Amino acid sequence: IVDYGLKDSQNMGACMAPAAADTILCNMEDFGRKPEDYSRIITGDLGYVGQTILFDLMRKKGLDIMNSHMDCGMAIFGCGCAATTLASYILPKISKGEWKRVLFVPTGALMSTVSYNEGASVPGIAHGIVIEHC
Repeated sequence: IVDYGLKDSQNMGACMAPAAADTILCNMEDFGRKPEDYSRIITGDLGYVGQTILFDLMRKKGLDIMNSHMDCGMAIFGCGCAATTLASYILPKISKGEWKRVLFVPTGALMSTVSYNEGASVPGIAHGIVIEHC
């Protein structure tokens, strides 16, 4: 186990990173792709700590996404950062043809004050959407 020295405010990105890694890995395996096949691989709101964990998890599986990765939470702060970044930044780049194929992986966490107060883990979730320029 790697100790990332997390503070409470950084736990959310850390708990969502494994879900994002799993979704990205499944996409690569299911479609027979590698990171270079995407103009960008974009996650929802991992932040710096979550991004570091994501990179570590991906490297352990033999994939390096550092050059193509972008995190919406690092681009713009706040709730809905993935939706805002998708609508205002990502889709225009795709429609202009600047980016040919994007793997968009919004992230989230299934929060429960009861389970959190009981010391249970916070499960992370991630969905994968491939968006391509035609």
